[in-house]
Amino acid sequence: MSKSLISRRPAFRRGASPCTDNNRQASISPLNALGWKPFFQQQLSLDELSECEPVKVMAVHRSQIEVAGDAGDEAVLVNGPLFEGAAERPTVGDWLLLERETRRPVRRLDRVSLFKRMAPGAKQAQLIAANVDNVLIVSSCNHDFNLSRVERYLALVKEAGCRACLVLTKADLDQDHEQYRNALNGYRDLPVVLVNALDAESVEPLREYCRSGETLALLGSSGVGKSTLLNNLAGTELAETGGIREDDSKGRHTTRHRALYAIPGGGLLLDSPGMRELGLADVSEGLAATFADISALAAKCRFADCAHQSEPGCAVQAAVDSGELDERRLRNWRKLEREVARNSKTLAETRADDRALGQFYRSVQSHARAHKKRVD
Repeated sequence: MSKSLISRRPAFRRGASPCTDNNRQASISPLNALGWKPFFQQQLSLDELSECEPVKVMAVHRSQIEVAGDAGDEAVLVNGPLFEGAAERPTVGDWLLLERETRRPVRRLDRVSLFKRMAPGAKQAQLIAANVDNVLIVSSCNHDFNLSRVERYLALVKEAGCRACLVLTKADLDQDHEQYRNALNGYRDLPVVLVNALDAESVEPLREYCRSGETLALLGSSGVGKSTLLNNLAGTELAETGGIREDDSKGRHTTRHRALYAIPGGGLLLDSPGMRELGLADVSEGLAATFADISALAAKCRFADCAHQSEPGCAVQAAVDSGELDERRLRNWRKLEREVARNSKTLAETRADDRALGQFYRSVQSHARAHKKRVD
């Protein structure tokens, strides 16, 4: 397959590194710069080490994916048994093995982390990104700021085991920053950075999250400044930017597909389309970690099956009455718990249906083969 450079992002040439510092260029390989770790190396057999080459998925399109590795950038067609089924299709950040000669994908390596969502009305989860190390949850100092949405993102991030930071953009347009700091007082384990995404000095503290060999994801709704933030971190215009509607601070979609970009002097940065709907499924541990304070209070309730409504001896309701626990936070916890249970049940049913269908196909094929033998 002919190789083609991936548009709108720096190419990983053979023997090159995304770092601009000469000393670091000499000490880090292209694969390590892309995030290759012992976790992935240990999954390779001796035959695969000699016959295959690992590549990282940098962008996903309908008919092909763009990958990068020691041999540079190239396009790979999305077909064959490796890509059958939505759950098996590679997503941005995945590591694949390609045959050195044919450049044919052999298999996908196990993931360190995976971000997925339930789109409205869907029966299957939509993959967002894999093997992410750090996440910037991006909101803005306007009507977009929403604690319940931040908690939703946090549940997703904690389930994946990634390091998170909340970035509040457009800080230059609203001088009343105290209201946001006060609202976030209860989130002591969540770093918060207020920035003007257009100001390079303002975003400098965020470079800690895009170190060489690590992948950083930006999650947030449309119009909060994710693409502007990406361009400033990269030092060049990699992603298209657009404005917001002034009447409601809602953004316009500028990013059309998910893609990884090399950050000069740093790692890789994921830019993705804004998501107004981020349905949660299979994130029970992340949800428990996000609302650990409510779980701790629930353990003190008089009854083990307390619904935290009007039961006597309910420690959760007592905390709401005393002001220790924000009632909004309790409502959001209940809402997300119901959503996770509902979506997880849908996914389980879909998997069961897929397994049953697969068994039916195998049974039909087995009978067909048996019948053919009898005829022969």
